[in-house]
Amino acid sequence: MSKDRQVQEQGWSLTELLIVLAIMGVMTMLAGPSYQTLTARVQARSATAEIASELRFARQLAMARRERLRVIFDREGRTITLQRADGEGILHVYHYADKGVVVEEPTAGPELLFQPSGRAATPTTILVRDSQGRETRFTVSITGRVSAS
Repeated sequence: MSKDRQVQEQGWSLTELLIVLAIMGVMTMLAGPSYQTLTARVQARSATAEIASELRFARQLAMARRERLRVIFDREGRTITLQRADGEGILHVYHYADKGVVVEEPTAGPELLFQPSGRAATPTTILVRDSQGRETRFTVSITGRVSAS
């Protein structure tokens, strides 16, 4: 064989490939729990922002429609329902069952009523807890304003 016809073979040995795969496996096992924690935290933040948005939406809708609207917290069904105060029609239902949070019953009871002026019938505090025990507290003042802490 002449030098022109020799083919140089390049590549990885089986041992090298197995070492790389082992290193990648160890890195994946170490990063997995951190990724799951981060995912749960982001999902819980998203859910708390959505719950605050639902409460603000209820207030704004009561003012826009010039009617009393009721927000009902169903802990068993894990939903927040917005309906007209006279009970004639559900306007919106927010499901948080798959969001990784627990919503405690509001301090003023499971129902929150917004007046056409935007005021709340009674001030209340709502506690939202994520799967890792972090808590977010929503306060609905007598003026109807929703704040988170």
